[in-house]
Amino acid sequence: MPSPALDTRSSTAPSAPPPRPANRAARLPDLPEVRWAALSAVAFLSAFPLDLAGAPAWTWGPLYALCYAAGGWEPGWAGLRALREKTLDVDLLMVVAAIGAAAIGQYLDGGLLVVIFAVSGALEAVATRRTADSVRGLLDLAPARAVRLTGGGGEAVDAEETVDVTELAVGDTVLVRPGERLPADGSVLHGASDVDQATITGEPLPVAKAPGDQVFAGTLNGTGALRVRVEADAAGSVIARIVAMVEEAGATKAPTQLFIEKIEQRYSVGVVAATLALLAVPLALGADFTETLLRAMTFMIVASPCAVVLATMPPLLSAIANAGRHGVLVKSAVVMERLGEVNRVALDKTGTLTEGAPRVTEVHGLSLDAAEALALAAAAEHPSEHPLARAVVAAARERGLEPAPTEEFASEPGRGVRAVVRGREVRVGSPAALLSGGCPAVDAAERNGHTAVVVLVDGEPAGVLAVADRLRAGAPEAVAALRRLTGTTPVLLTGDNEPAARHIADESGITELRAGLLPEDKAAAVRAWERAGERVLVVGDGVNDAPALAAAHSSMAMGRSGSDLALETADAVVVRDELTTVPAVVALSRRARRLVVQNLVIAGVCIAVLVVWDLAGRLPLPLGVAGHEGSTVLVGLNGLRLLRESAWRKAASPGPDRPSRRPAPGAPDRTDGPDRPSGSGSAPGAPDGSAGPDRPSGSGSAPGAPDGSAAPATPTTPERPAGPATPDPPAASSRS
Repeated sequence: MPSPALDTRSSTAPSAPPPRPANRAARLPDLPEVRWAALSAVAFLSAFPLDLAGAPAWTWGPLYALCYAAGGWEPGWAGLRALREKTLDVDLLMVVAAIGAAAIGQYLDGGLLVVIFAVSGALEAVATRRTADSVRGLLDLAPARAVRLTGGGGEAVDAEETVDVTELAVGDTVLVRPGERLPADGSVLHGASDVDQATITGEPLPVAKAPGDQVFAGTLNGTGALRVRVEADAAGSVIARIVAMVEEAGATKAPTQLFIEKIEQRYSVGVVAATLALLAVPLALGADFTETLLRAMTFMIVASPCAVVLATMPPLLSAIANAGRHGVLVKSAVVMERLGEVNRVALDKTGTLTEGAPRVTEVHGLSLDAAEALALAAAAEHPSEHPLARAVVAAARERGLEPAPTEEFASEPGRGVRAVVRGREVRVGSPAALLSGGCPAVDAAERNGHTAVVVLVDGEPAGVLAVADRLRAGAPEAVAALRRLTGTTPVLLTGDNEPAARHIADESGITELRAGLLPEDKAAAVRAWERAGERVLVVGDGVNDAPALAAAHSSMAMGRSGSDLALETADAVVVRDELTTVPAVVALSRRARRLVVQNLVIAGVCIAVLVVWDLAGRLPLPLGVAGHEGSTVLVGLNGLRLLRESAWRKAASPGPDRPSRRPAPGAPDRTDGPDRPSGSGSAPGAPDGSAGPDRPSGSGSAPGAPDGSAAPATPTTPERPAGPATPDPPAASSRS
């Protein structure tokens, strides 16, 4: 509970402003693309059995017409608009092919083609809308209204007024009560509290804030009241910049996509030109119209890219289904293909490599034995809502120690708790607040990257608890497998402090880390690697990871601990938070890519043979359709091999796999340069390799150096939008 000295509100103070209503996610029927695709699919599924059973044409003909109209009008209209801009795309070509198939009596083939394209467009619309809803929901982390103080923000406050956050200006003073979210970026003028800023920095524990410390909009205030000086308007806050970076990265087309669009345009023009030539030239020479039209439509069908598209989809969709059965949801076939291209992996710490919840790892008894010290600490912490308190209570119960009743409980932000347990005064808190001298047990815990919690009983040190975020099961194995797959050691990117990050890196086998990073620093590191030709896979879970997830070549989010924005931004989701599935999916993607190449060769040869036959001879339409569909069935069956359980076992096996790129002969290992120790490097903003002015040395290499070194050819810090100055690296927990 807040200290009375810090809670200066009067009895007439206005009540807390109501929270901003969350954006309601769009339902599937709300999207017109989904409604049209559903109508087209229902009409096709109704007509298909009637057509197959030989029913009269009047029973299935109108249903096919409805299927064509519902599923084809939107891509057809889009294709016509593209024609007005002097471009031609595959959507229009498919509509023309479907109409051509219907013109020669192949209603089933044309209807299936229309349904496939309509459903594909609907799925794309759903993914786009959900991502947009999630990005807008991120802004809801910051409250819509704030309590602005008039009178300078000192201890004596003249008045309070509730205003919209958009009305706050740089220099204003706002009051943030316990349990409220901060409305703006700024610095603390008065008060002390614990602030949960995991959404920004990814730190697993709340951070103690005192006058002079920087705070961020959207972070959650703890048990103390704070007066904060606003240092950035709503558009310049860190949370707003995260949203801007995610939207910017999502709107940027990958080079591969641009290349595909160029190929699509040329192929479409070529097929249309060839079809028109096959129709016009023979007619000009006096050929029979029906026979010429039949030949041209046969060419349109056998030259259709559907066979090539289906040649690529079965392996990728089979890999997606197999990965889904084992707890990894890959969002599209494009994502599955791109996962196999990665040659650099960046991992978040809290919630990704670790479980994201503090646990008591060691108990050191001093004046009391370890069990008694832990029991008294758990009793004192039991009424507290602090994450460390929950960890202490859980540790006691795991050892069969039930917390005793307490009296006179009090919580002091930044210092800890005090309570009377069975007539004894018990204090639990940070060493800096409770100890006047050094303590070997505290020093040992902090050297190991743990948070030290001191227990005083009647004023005497009774014990020291070492608290840490526990490494996920299988993390070292996953790191080793990713190293084998990519040929490079994964990099740890975290907003946490360097000692804690180093401890987790050592436990998981990671040799390069970058600590104390804000979300834009993580994204800058990823962009620097991408500019250097790397294909980066980012694995994260928090809102603070979203810009890096969006900027990466491929990205994966942890499903159980992941934020909504991370889950929507990432290309794939690890549903059960099993890290060992990450390298397994990468290996499965590479096998799928090899099958895609096989299928493209089969499909290409079949299309070439059928086209040459139609042009050089006389290809009967039934034989052309049979050859075209037969090649599709063949490549489909080949791709379905990845549905087997043995395909996943092979992908998940620890055996070696070919890395996507190996270092050049004689080149030094990029993870540990010969001139600097592993994991060291320049802090963000320090291109000369020294610690930046606002960060300690040794916190990781600069984001601008993709090889981990300070390279002058690559900028180390990107230009940032106007906003508050970069804060100091995250401090240790308020209870450490």
